[in-house]
Amino acid sequence: MMDVCLLGTGGMMPMPSRFLTSMMVRINGRMMMVDCGEGTQVTMKMLGWGFKSIDVICITHFHADHISGLPGLLLTIGNSGREEPLTIIGPQGLGYIIEGMRRICPELPFPLELIELNREMKNPIVISEFHISHCPVDHMVKCYAYRVDLPRIGKFDTQKATDLGLPRSLWGHLQKVGSVEHEGKEYTSDMVLGDARQGVAVTYCTDSRPVDKLISFAKNTDLFICEGMYGDDAKKNKAKENKHMLFSEAATLAQRSGAKELWLTHFSPALSEPEEFLPVAQKIFENTRLGEERLTKTLVFPKE
Repeated sequence: MMDVCLLGTGGMMPMPSRFLTSMMVRINGRMMMVDCGEGTQVTMKMLGWGFKSIDVICITHFHADHISGLPGLLLTIGNSGREEPLTIIGPQGLGYIIEGMRRICPELPFPLELIELNREMKNPIVISEFHISHCPVDHMVKCYAYRVDLPRIGKFDTQKATDLGLPRSLWGHLQKVGSVEHEGKEYTSDMVLGDARQGVAVTYCTDSRPVDKLISFAKNTDLFICEGMYGDDAKKNKAKENKHMLFSEAATLAQRSGAKELWLTHFSPALSEPEEFLPVAQKIFENTRLGEERLTKTLVFPKE
């Protein structure tokens, strides 16, 4: 299963009741996050998942409300006792940005491994428990949406194991470890598994106009977390000018992608009552809800 938490829902600046947009994903006790604006550590502390087990941080783009909290977070992760490498993924120029930020957090007890994205880089990138895909979107600066998949292997096929002559006493070990040696020959789990089964996935997009490539990128995702900077359709010209989305545009993407659920996030500071415009999105995609600070959901494999 996969735990997903929306740490904050604000765009541009943190507010007393609204932290900046960020997402946490937890699988088997390991964690990844997307974006880390000013004050993100506060809402993380309130969530209570800890800091030490964060294995990867993905950055959508280099505007301050999505990255300015990173130096402090890295120091906190270091103070938690982490020594294992931590990976940071982001657009090209990430190395330059991190170099500048490291001037105020120069001594970390763990190494940083940086991955700068480009259009030729294949999906997914596998780090720890996370299968991370990226998709370029349309903002004022280079920006990426992210998708995290938790694949599910096929069922153990007892007939295949029997046909291979593997004794039953080795079946459990083969399932857990992935390989086993028997009578001088190595057997791997793919030799005894059926077809892969349906997994679970979450897709996260902020700071973009609605582009067609997001439809295929978020296809059949269990949870689509998407920006709704403006609720009122009358703000469309402003959304186009600033390269953001309306509630209705996010809902249309969710509907066309076949997503199971949509959470709206990245609200404008001027949008004090986003609930007023929720029906606009729900008219297009019924299973839409407003993001809330530390809204959490556990995605489980579908029943067979």
